[in-house]
Amino acid sequence: QVQLVESGGGLVQPGGSLRLSCAASGTYFRIGVMRWYRQAPGKERELVAAITDGGLADYADFVKGRFTISREIPGDTIYLQMNNLQPEDTAVYYCNAIDSPDPIRGNHYWGQGTQVTVSS
Repeated sequence: QVQLVESGGGLVQPGGSLRLSCAASGTYFRIGVMRWYRQAPGKERELVAAITDGGLADYADFVKGRFTISREIPGDTIYLQMNNLQPEDTAVYYCNAIDSPDPIRGNHYWGQGTQVTVSS
């Protein structure tokens, strides 16, 4: 069982930056993949970025060049550095962890989310 706690959200003006954190805890053998998702009001939850336990990262097209995901091992903590934030980035950002190198076979765990609001 994995518990995830996000932090770092807040209110910023367009062009500003935030750094989100997600700390994993609980009883598990290995977290193979950790991801950031976001969900804006009235929209579906969408994948923002993902990182493996080997440090390989991938990003959604709409954040490439602006966001950076990183991971600290041991401790299973991930970060999302968000630069040049725009109003369309406004959403609740959720941390997701998978207790297997295989996202299909592993169990998925979710944090409660942290609000990011980009507005002038």
